[in-house]
This record gives sequence, C-alpha cells and structure tokens, in this order.
Amino acid sequence: MTKIKDTDYLTISTRIRAMENKLLTRERMERMLEAHTDDEAVKVLSECGYGELTELTHTALDALLAQARAALYRELRSAVPDPGLVEVFQMKYDYHNAKVLLKAQAVGAEADRLLSGGGRWSAGAVKDAFQRDSLRDFTEPFRRAVTQAQELLNAGGDPQLADFVLDRAYFEEMHAAAEATGSAFLQGYVRLLTDATNLRSAVRSARMGKGSDFLHQVLLSGGSVDARTLASRKGGDLSAAFRAGALAEAAALGDSLSAAGSGELTAFERACDDAVMAYLTRARRIPFGEQAVVGYLYARENEFTAIRTILSGRMAGLDADTIRERLREAYV
Repeated sequence: MTKIKDTDYLTISTRIRAMENKLLTRERMERMLEAHTDDEAVKVLSECGYGELTELTHTALDALLAQARAALYRELRSAVPDPGLVEVFQMKYDYHNAKVLLKAQAVGAEADRLLSGGGRWSAGAVKDAFQRDSLRDFTEPFRRAVTQAQELLNAGGDPQLADFVLDRAYFEEMHAAAEATGSAFLQGYVRLLTDATNLRSAVRSARMGKGSDFLHQVLLSGGSVDARTLASRKGGDLSAAFRAGALAEAAALGDSLSAAGSGELTAFERACDDAVMAYLTRARRIPFGEQAVVGYLYARENEFTAIRTILSGRMAGLDADTIRERLREAYV
C-alpha cells in the first residue's frame, strides 16, 4: 500500500482553510448570546452555512445539527486520502447508539428519539442489526463489546458497567484507527482525549469516595499517564501525575474539587476540553497535511456543542453570563 504523504492533502487542506471562515467564532458566539431575540440569535447561524431554522425548538435544533453533522462527514469521507481520519471522529456516534439501543431493549422502551446520525453506520442500520440480532456487518471490537454489554444487562448487571465495556472498546478502536493512519498528530489527539477522560473519571471517583478497585475498572489504557499509576494515586495527587502535560491546569482544579468533596464541575470540565482544543489548534499553523482535517473535524464538533449550549440555554431562559460559563474555547 502506497504511503500517504502530507502533499496528498494539499487540495483538501486548501478547501478546509476556506471552510474555516464559516466556523462559529467567539465573536459570533457573543452575538448569539447578546441577541435581543431568538430570531436574531438564530440568524447568526446562516453566516456559518447552516440551513434555516424557522422556529427555535429542541426538535428543530436537533434536526438542524443532525443534518449538518451528516453533511460534514459525508463530504470529508469522500474527499480525504485516508477515510480513517474521519472515522475516528464518527465512532462515538456508533457507540452512543449502541448504548441507547441496549438500554431501550433492557427496559422495553423506544430508542429512536435518542439515536444520533453521523456514525460510520447509519442509526437505522445499527437499529436494524439489533432487531435482527445480527452484528456481522460491524467491526469486531464493536460486536464484541455490544455482546458483552448485552450479556451484562440481561443478567441484571449494573448499566454503568455495560457503559464501561462500550467506552473501553470505543477508545481501543480509536487508538487502533489513529495508529493505522500513521498520523502522529491524530495519535496525539486520541492520547490526550484518553488522558482527559481518565482525569475526569479520577475526579468523579474521588468525589464519590470510590477506591482504586473502581478506578481500575473505569480507567482507559493508551494515555500519556499510565492508568495503573493513576489508579494507585490518592485523591489530591492528580497535579503530580499530569504536571508535565497539557492537562496540568485541569488536574489542579480536579485536586481542589476532590479535596473539597463538592463544588461545581463546570470550570474543571471546561479546562479539560480547552486543553484538547489547545492541542488541536496547532493544526492551523501547518499549511497542509492531515492535521488540517483533524483540526477542522474537532472544530465542527465543538461548534455543534456550542450552538446547542447557546440556543438550549436561551430556550431555558438562562442569562448570557450563565451560558457563557459553559462554553469552550473556539477553534478560530
């Protein structure tokens, strides 16, 4: 197989640099936050290339974002030299849909409303496979994890443990896919995402008074900080584990929360996400290569979250400052 070179990304990198002009910038976020009416806030989205949102409801917003997400992945998967770059970002929707379907199946509920598009396989295809009890068309790690999680739920096991099984398989697939692309930048992103997830788990476990046995169950392998090392540390010692990395500030906040045993997680969660964003924004300094694709995909995912946060907050009657506290750093 011919090795893909950074110059093979020259055309798509040029396209992405032009597409970045439509991203939801901090200035555009502020205009949405400070808009006097919901109609004024929604109009900002037209500058970002979104379709018309005739009424601001949760259903309409979900449909708008789902359509944009599907178009994003459809366009980039067909345009990049290695679709594996895109699949790393699509996997989370496949595993989300598996969780929804398994839990709905366990309680006899309808799952359609909670299923998400944008995965490697359509939500309909995953649902149909579940109904036929046939997963042969999916990847082996996905099949194995779904089967194991299903067995746990059928035996009356803790739904949280079933989620852990699926989360572990999801990260294993991401690591394997990133390695297969040969992109050191993408591998660094997945490694940092693993660290951020483990840091969150460590803080939440400390706040719940959970011990190292629980941490060994939930921590993921593949991060810069070894999961076994992290599991053996006591609450309040996270800063030492992450002091040399991008998550140093988040770990310090995590230590404070663990020591207090209470308090809002908003600033800590934002620090974790902002550390990942800071890593991804390096892609903007590289003229062409797979980094442009990886950075843009993360930027769009961050944008979807920001749009939902702002407009859902407005629908809930929250003031601009409260919504602003929940927003992450913008890519541009």
